[in-house]
Amino acid sequence: MNLISSCLWFDNQAEEAVDFYTSVFKNSKSNQSSHYGEEGYDVHGKPAGSVLTVDFQLANHRFLALNGGPNFHFNPAISFYVTCKTDKEIIQLWSKLADSGSPMMALDAYPFSEKYGWIEDKFGVSWQLILPFKNQNSSHKEHKIAPCLMFASSQQGNAEAAMNFYMSVFKKSEKIMNEHYTKEEAGPNGMVKHAEFLLNGQNFVAMDSGIDLPHKFNEAISFVVNCHTQNEVDYFWEKLSNGGDPNAQQCGWLKDKYGVSWQIIPDILGKLLNGSDYQKSENVMNALLKMKKLDINELQNSYDQ
Repeated sequence: MNLISSCLWFDNQAEEAVDFYTSVFKNSKSNQSSHYGEEGYDVHGKPAGSVLTVDFQLANHRFLALNGGPNFHFNPAISFYVTCKTDKEIIQLWSKLADSGSPMMALDAYPFSEKYGWIEDKFGVSWQLILPFKNQNSSHKEHKIAPCLMFASSQQGNAEAAMNFYMSVFKKSEKIMNEHYTKEEAGPNGMVKHAEFLLNGQNFVAMDSGIDLPHKFNEAISFVVNCHTQNEVDYFWEKLSNGGDPNAQQCGWLKDKYGVSWQIIPDILGKLLNGSDYQKSENVMNALLKMKKLDINELQNSYDQ
């Protein structure tokens, strides 16, 4: 099963952010780091040896922190939905994330939950914290952290179509719930108020914005699909780029037809870029920078030459 992880694009703050997040969430850890080499300096402008990515895990969800530069900035179009089990837990998480952060919706009781709050942390990443009612039917009781896609601006009204599209791409998918705005509510009638679905066992949330907001999806948050074979790389590249723009970016990145960014990455890439032979890994980076869709054989050959 292909693991889906969330990539956060930072401007030289990846290590600081990982230290912060792993101190906030329990059952969290920082894993492997990768570093910039000399190849591609004219593209990325980072000194050789500086941190490129940090792989880390918060509760059930795997993340990748990327030192990508000042190109992209976080916004609430993609946030992270965090389900809490106790009043104490949600208050503690809110307090930590509020450190130099900015509340978007106050932590309080709402008709849809015992306690809920939406906050932007000091790095600009948005988090929705929720303490569900005890009898509330939600898959989040098993999946503590879930990416939340909010379809706003020109994408408003696309939440349901996007959810169905993603579920058609990932074979082990399941729709958990799908609530729509009614005529009596302030949101757009018939559009998605709150939907939960699984993609390869990973929980996602989708919603159409209930008000007119300017936020659009961008590369600040992307989703990494880890592939075992070239056939899998080809499959996800073809399916997710259908109607989108696979040629807008490079190094395995693409934008789907809704503007959401994905990275289609073979498992072997990390090993090749972090091999014991520095020059061989540099050869891989040089080959990588010339690719759009990644080719495992070419990457391996560049390491072996």
